[in-house]
Amino acid sequence: MKPTFTVVIPVFNEAESITEFHRRLRGMSRKAGDTWEFIYINDGSTDASPDLLRQFAQSDPCVRVIDFVRNFGHQIAVTAGLDSARGRAVIIIDADLQDPPEVIPELIARWREGNEVVFAVRAEREGETWIKELTAKVFYRLIFRITDIKIPLDTGDFRLLDEKVVAVMRQMRERHRFLRGMASWVGFRQVGVPYRRHARYAGKTKYPFSKMMRLALNAITSFSYFPLQLATYVGFVCATIAAISIPVVIVLRLTGSGAFFGQATTLISVLFLGGVQLICLGILGEYVGRIYDEVKGRPLYIVREEPRSMGKAAAGKKG
Repeated sequence: MKPTFTVVIPVFNEAESITEFHRRLRGMSRKAGDTWEFIYINDGSTDASPDLLRQFAQSDPCVRVIDFVRNFGHQIAVTAGLDSARGRAVIIIDADLQDPPEVIPELIARWREGNEVVFAVRAEREGETWIKELTAKVFYRLIFRITDIKIPLDTGDFRLLDEKVVAVMRQMRERHRFLRGMASWVGFRQVGVPYRRHARYAGKTKYPFSKMMRLALNAITSFSYFPLQLATYVGFVCATIAAISIPVVIVLRLTGSGAFFGQATTLISVLFLGGVQLICLGILGEYVGRIYDEVKGRPLYIVREEPRSMGKAAAGKKG
């Protein structure tokens, strides 16, 4: 029977919190009623998470487990869950308990009002340093300003998607994925629900600064040409400065001024223009590299065990 709700939970080394998360998730679902399925995606965990997920699947018929052969990343893990989801609405949530399962009924209530994308807005953040809060605010506002679509501020991947939205997102098979941007791009009726984001229940964050930077880069290059336009603007500025400087230097030399004699000025100018050129080449390289990844046509992920099946390995859906 087709469930009403599917909950997609990516898991990477969350053995310390996954049991408490599942207990609270099941408690919420029993109170909410309706029919549910819970899809856990083991994203190459190296701790006890795979064993715990198998125990969940054996004891709870609503649980399905997708086991990756290695770590493919959070966004790909969520994509695998969306590919397998059967519910009329799909909820994406992490297993670290920063996003409380108890907020899900609020998302469902807004969905029942006719909204097709209900995203959770982080009104408060617990257990995060001021540096993390500052960089998060800067990131969301930067993305909002420079991307071609308006991604809601202070939102993560914690959201509810109607099955119509999920069907569209399944057709979007780009490799460098930014799911919250993709969910905004598809359109439909969207609304936000504010909530308090909690501190991690246990363990360490799986999104250190390096991964956050990579996610930001994926967001910018997937939904904006601004870096390419910025390179063009810098080129025009440099060309304008050079055009103005030429007659100035000629006049100064004709009048006997020593301001521009010697090699220091020449070296500084060459280093500056060389740096600008290398930056522009780097920006072009980021876009070309993403094109290269797309044309290879490799699968987005590889599954060791299909949901509810602990047998032979199988390849995931091809991108």
